[in-house]
Amino acid sequence: MIEAIKVENVSKHYGACVALDHISLGVQPGEIYGLIGPDGAGKTTLFRILVTLLLPDNGKALVEGLDVARDYMAIRRNIGYMPGRFSLYQDLTVAENLDFFATMFGTSVAENYQNIKEIYAQIEPFRDRRAGQLSGGMKQKLALCCALVHRPSVLFLDEPTTGVDAVSRKDFWNMLYRIRKAGVTILVSTPYMDEASLCDRISLIQKGRIIKTGTPEEIVAQYPHRLFGVSGNPAYPLLKFLRRSPNVLRCFSFGSEHHVAVSPGQTGREDLLKQIQDAGFRNVTVREINPNIEDCFMELAKEEGQKS
Repeated sequence: MIEAIKVENVSKHYGACVALDHISLGVQPGEIYGLIGPDGAGKTTLFRILVTLLLPDNGKALVEGLDVARDYMAIRRNIGYMPGRFSLYQDLTVAENLDFFATMFGTSVAENYQNIKEIYAQIEPFRDRRAGQLSGGMKQKLALCCALVHRPSVLFLDEPTTGVDAVSRKDFWNMLYRIRKAGVTILVSTPYMDEASLCDRISLIQKGRIIKTGTPEEIVAQYPHRLFGVSGNPAYPLLKFLRRSPNVLRCFSFGSEHHVAVSPGQTGREDLLKQIQDAGFRNVTVREINPNIEDCFMELAKEEGQKS
């Protein structure tokens, strides 16, 4: 079976800046594949290469077996692309934007209405409103409709949920599952680590390099340390104290508590609690927790930094 997306040893430089450093990954047909990493990690550069807006400096990238350098016109006819920034025409109405993109692909909204009906139904009451006057969640739905109106087989979504509220983010991912059921392959990038668990497989990317690939469950299962969630007052001095403590390997702040990694068998919960209380911190709680994707990313990024 031909992979829907195949990237082999792709690099891209902007002058002295290395945006992508020998990236390789493969996406199977019908997958929701996540590219997870912070701003500046190289996600958008890779997307622009895959949708034929940039050429790689070296390496090879294929979309449904078509080369992004040689077969760019054929690729453009078969893909949908939703860039990170809202890029539709803000002075055109919802209906005008959708008609324009359908016409660009030699089709019409009426011909492909069933393909976008479930999403478009949510914004159709505002079909005469200018796109620039829509809320973030409504802009997101309109952009997705425009990316799907020509029935693409592969959908590229570059940070599609950035800047929208939590309810809209959840609704958007539910839409992606329904789109996937129609046989569309989806490559989605996001800086939100909690969205990684919503993908079939993911690649973690940092400073232009893939640092881990697998299912979210596989990556979490490989976390090597024992992990505690620690809270207490005052919070910031506690963070600095934990980072200086013996047997503490990693300590990062996660919301209202700190995630503290220790070597298995070296430090237990009671030992850590006593150590913190003896140092004079108040309202201390220590609980053993399971790692999440963000814990894994921080650990892998630290290891990658030590190799460089």
